[in-house]
Amino acid sequence: MNATDHLLVVDEELLRKYGGAGPRYTSYPTADRFVEGFDAAAYRHWLGQRDIGGFKRPLGLYVHVPFCDTLCFYCACNKIAAKDRAKGTRYVDHLAREVDLVSDALSGGRRVAKMHWGGGTPTFLAEGDAARLVAKLRASFEFDPDGEYAIEIDPRRAGPGRIAFLGALGFNRLSIGVQDFDPAVQRAVNRVQSLEQTRAVIDAGRAHGFRSINLDLIFGLPKQTLEGFGATLDRVIECDPDRVALYSYAHLPAVFAPQRRIVSADLPSPRVKLALMTMAIERLGRAGYVYIGMDHFAKPDDELAVAQRHGRLIRDFQGYSSGGECDLLGFGVSSIGNVGPTYVQNVKDLEDYYGHVTAGELPVLRGLELGVDDLARRAVIQSLACHFTLSRESISLAHLIDFDEYFADELRDLERLADDGLVELDGDWIHVTPRGRLLVRAVCMVFDKYLRRSEERTRYSRVM
Repeated sequence: MNATDHLLVVDEELLRKYGGAGPRYTSYPTADRFVEGFDAAAYRHWLGQRDIGGFKRPLGLYVHVPFCDTLCFYCACNKIAAKDRAKGTRYVDHLAREVDLVSDALSGGRRVAKMHWGGGTPTFLAEGDAARLVAKLRASFEFDPDGEYAIEIDPRRAGPGRIAFLGALGFNRLSIGVQDFDPAVQRAVNRVQSLEQTRAVIDAGRAHGFRSINLDLIFGLPKQTLEGFGATLDRVIECDPDRVALYSYAHLPAVFAPQRRIVSADLPSPRVKLALMTMAIERLGRAGYVYIGMDHFAKPDDELAVAQRHGRLIRDFQGYSSGGECDLLGFGVSSIGNVGPTYVQNVKDLEDYYGHVTAGELPVLRGLELGVDDLARRAVIQSLACHFTLSRESISLAHLIDFDEYFADELRDLERLADDGLVELDGDWIHVTPRGRLLVRAVCMVFDKYLRRSEERTRYSRVM
């Protein structure tokens, strides 16, 4: 890897041309391709096949906690507004039962290399319930002492004392929602959060051994201006997080009910939204952050950047990860996992989830068993999304295909992207150029067999 590998060039003309709708590729095939024909019996079968052939892959755990005591209007997650913490106690009771159901069906090693709690707001859970759930997971699996254990934090609901408690439970990475520090923007999205609250959580994380702290930002929110977002970026850089996620707001009020409370006239114009993004990229780069891909930045010494340099970076349902390839077990309502060549998603309705678990049934809604074509395309997309480069020979050898023959149509499409400067076709290699890296989703889409028809793309948010 050479010194130019993480250069990033913002080309506004290309962003306008290729920045249409497309998947984020936290999986391939994407979750909207999952089918209900993949049911609890199929999931149970694959849980029991992990040790076939002596192949031992570590585990990752994802726990979805859907509760929030207030709703942020921009949110597109599966969440439930609630004030009563007893709802969390009931939820943990059922999570513990689901852990038993999965554990009973699981074969192969039980070493856990990474865990992520998301939501919703995981810190909705009372400390006793969180401790009980961690104890259950530790009794059921073998946690690697060097693993990555992350939790999403709302600083309005988790002060320094709660951070100390989470550190004692074994969490070592924090993901903190900021979005924007501008009071006008915060009021417009119903998330009023002070800089002081945020800094207190960051300081507590560092004091209690958290080895990586991530801040989430969103551009394109109502009332955002270049001046206001510039001030937010100044404050974020002063906070000195290890990672920054810079997300583009997708306004889809027909799909996500809370977004209907956002006044469309308050949203920045496409021109201003592009300027917000380019300003953020420039400021983060000037502050020393490496562009990891899509919407993630990290300090050069952060595990994410190190994993990318060493070829170990992966992209999964939590975005980019340094934990390496794992079988991911999802717990809780709507959670997604993957075991072997499969993906699986739990039911999305809370009472439905409770009903399945109480009846002793794995609460599966849908999933997918990947075929040989899916696996080859997934490997291509992972390489491009994580490393901006691809060896055709490596794919040919790993998947027993002739890359140039198998992907002949895709290579013809790549010629067009090469003409526009997004990619370079260099003998055996396909490189995403510095000009194409912000549009790596568009490059990946060339290899997505489900998107060979342009009308299929309208179901997704914009690439940029």
